[in-house]
Amino acid sequence: MVLPWFLCIVLLLIVAALVIKIWLLKRSMKEICRELMEHFAEDTNVLLSTSTRDVHVRQLTAELNQQLRLLREQRQKYLTGDRELKMAVTNISHDLRTPLTAIFGYLELLEQEEKSPAVADYLSVIENRAEVLKQLTEEFFYYSVASTPEKQAVKEKVVLNQLLEESLAGAYAELMVHNITPVVQMPEQKVVRWLNPSAVSRVFANLIANAVKYSDGDLEITLTEAGEITFTNTASQLDDVQAGKLFDRFYTVETATKSTGLGLTITRALVEQLGGSITMSYEDKQLSIRVKLPE
Repeated sequence: MVLPWFLCIVLLLIVAALVIKIWLLKRSMKEICRELMEHFAEDTNVLLSTSTRDVHVRQLTAELNQQLRLLREQRQKYLTGDRELKMAVTNISHDLRTPLTAIFGYLELLEQEEKSPAVADYLSVIENRAEVLKQLTEEFFYYSVASTPEKQAVKEKVVLNQLLEESLAGAYAELMVHNITPVVQMPEQKVVRWLNPSAVSRVFANLIANAVKYSDGDLEITLTEAGEITFTNTASQLDDVQAGKLFDRFYTVETATKSTGLGLTITRALVEQLGGSITMSYEDKQLSIRVKLPE
């Protein structure tokens, strides 16, 4: 049976209308997806919009905008709380420094007094615990600083060779106590970068301190012309699981004395804010931490 010509025309019009409607819906979905990507990429306050008059698409857009408002409010609360927490940590760290300085001062005075062996042992324990508290206070302070990107905005011309040498000189006494004689390889020419010098020095100091904590007595440091620094040492007391957690906040290995668990966390935050990268590998009891600083 052949359909009448006018019925064919009606069917064609219906199909054409459906095709156009589907095309319009697809265009509206693409618009919403694009605006969502822009919203998350640029952190804008602009809400989503749609050019279609379809009631379902408009309802979807309204629901998404409602969720975006809630997400923005929650993010603002998080940022406010995060800033307040960092400020509190910084203030507490500063407030603890004064009594700690007094404690160390009186401990030095007590060292000059006559005392029994038992009292000497007690004082040694007090000094050891006070030193741990001092280090923890310093780590909290630097962690709050490292977590604030604007702190690393100031850049100067730095010579990585020189900063590395200065960091090793500053850690000389601690290295000697642990019988570690570092083997250092660096190019003769200066490796120059435009970075925050205090942040780079802190990175080097933390990586040297990490080697002191976990090294079996060796340490090899390599600096390349490309600005890549590698710290390698034997760490037989670690296993694969422990090594994989070294960058976690507050994670410490029992064999690491006077460890706060913040050193490598601070190091990673500083390196990333400097625009560099930091990676760690652990194979055949060899712990290697590699830092690549930007040009």
